[in-house]
Amino acid sequence: MPLVKVAKVSELKPGTVIEVSAGGKPYALCNVDGALHALEGVCPHRGGPLGQGSLQGAVLVCPWHSWEFDCRTGENTWDSATRVAKVPVTVAGDDILIDVP
Repeated sequence: MPLVKVAKVSELKPGTVIEVSAGGKPYALCNVDGALHALEGVCPHRGGPLGQGSLQGAVLVCPWHSWEFDCRTGENTWDSATRVAKVPVTVAGDDILIDVP
C-alpha cells in the first residue's frame, strides 16, 4: 500500500478534523491531543462526509446525523459492530501521509 501525502501537521491543530482525499476517496484526518488518526471519510449511516464533522475529544461526529466514531479505533460509540476503517498515518517532518489501500 502506498503512502500518500494528504496534509501538513501545521494545518491540523489539536482538537480538529479535516477532510482529505487520496486515491479518489475521502478520509477524515483527526488530531486528538497531538496524536493523528485517519478514518475512511464516509459515514456508514447515510454517506455523510466525516471529515467535515466535528471532533469532541477522541470522538468524531458526523455532520449529517450526529453518528459518533472513536478516531482511535473507528468504532461507532453506540454500536461497536458498526465501524469505519482506520487508515495508518505516518508523519515525515511537517508532512502527514496515509497508507491508502
